[in-house]
Amino acid sequence: MVFHRWLDRWDERRAQRGEEAKKATNFILDAGRAFPGAEETNALEQFCVLAEHAVSDPGFYDKPAGNPQGFELNNGWLRFPSEIITDVEENNTVWARITESGSRDRVLVIFHHWNASVRNRQIAGFFSRRGITVAEIAMPYHFERSRPGALYADYMLSSNLGRTVQSLRQAVLDGRKLIRWLKSEGYDEISVLGMSLGSWVAGLIAAHEPAVSKASLFLTAGSLADMVWTGRATRSIRDSLEPAITLTDLRRAWAPLNLDNFVHDLARPNLALQAVFATRDKVVLPELTKHFIENLHQAGAVPEVLKLNCGHYSLGAPPYILLAGWSLWHFLSRSKAPNAIGQSRI
Repeated sequence: MVFHRWLDRWDERRAQRGEEAKKATNFILDAGRAFPGAEETNALEQFCVLAEHAVSDPGFYDKPAGNPQGFELNNGWLRFPSEIITDVEENNTVWARITESGSRDRVLVIFHHWNASVRNRQIAGFFSRRGITVAEIAMPYHFERSRPGALYADYMLSSNLGRTVQSLRQAVLDGRKLIRWLKSEGYDEISVLGMSLGSWVAGLIAAHEPAVSKASLFLTAGSLADMVWTGRATRSIRDSLEPAITLTDLRRAWAPLNLDNFVHDLARPNLALQAVFATRDKVVLPELTKHFIENLHQAGAVPEVLKLNCGHYSLGAPPYILLAGWSLWHFLSRSKAPNAIGQSRI
């Protein structure tokens, strides 16, 4: 169709924005960032072994200990110290925009896409007017947590294997800390929404945080390594990785970031799942999403699946964003239910 050819060109033009800032960088293990105590690890095989052990380590993404202290809420802005201290001071304080609904029944925690530059007031306003409080958290190196002088969130996702693992782990721990605070504030039903890279964070949180009852994953897949290796938006990272590591070893190195490794946790009976994907996506390839959803089915989960015939970026444009938004609204509006609300296989 002429429309879809135009849509593909629109997505490609959108993908080219900011491309000049993304340069190939050095391949670095940096195991000490990913795995505390592993500072002396300097071999890829050792890194991969540590990563594979982390998948089965219940403490790797463990919930924060202690009381929900250090939280400051002022005029709709919540700030609190991160669970991981990095060498970028701005990144060590977490910020979240809270849009109140007037009810403590339901809250939606949103994790934005990689390199998001603004929060989405339209989404927050839409759900808050319908009785769902919205908490839009800043992921590491985004928004108020951006590294000074950085042209994009290069420390969140890069050819530095250890820093990438640390950043995703930091995002998960910070998200769980926020959820614990929301629980202490009296919120009953807690849901998470993740978009693109944010869907990996939301998915990992849903797999490890029993307080989450619903998880909606937009533009998602299982293997972060495969997404980076094949995706339109991460070509510079692949260019940096490919001379030094194979895709097989990258999968091992980033095993703790692979949602496929946690499908049985996502299939727990008190978690409802939704997946929204774009069939023309060049950033998160549809076959990766389909593979992830099939793995969820095999683990016993029955996710609600919405397929839209658009691209990664055009999902954010009408009519697709309206279809995705209404689907999300209906998903969140259902009463608490076991992991059996989904309808479709793909």
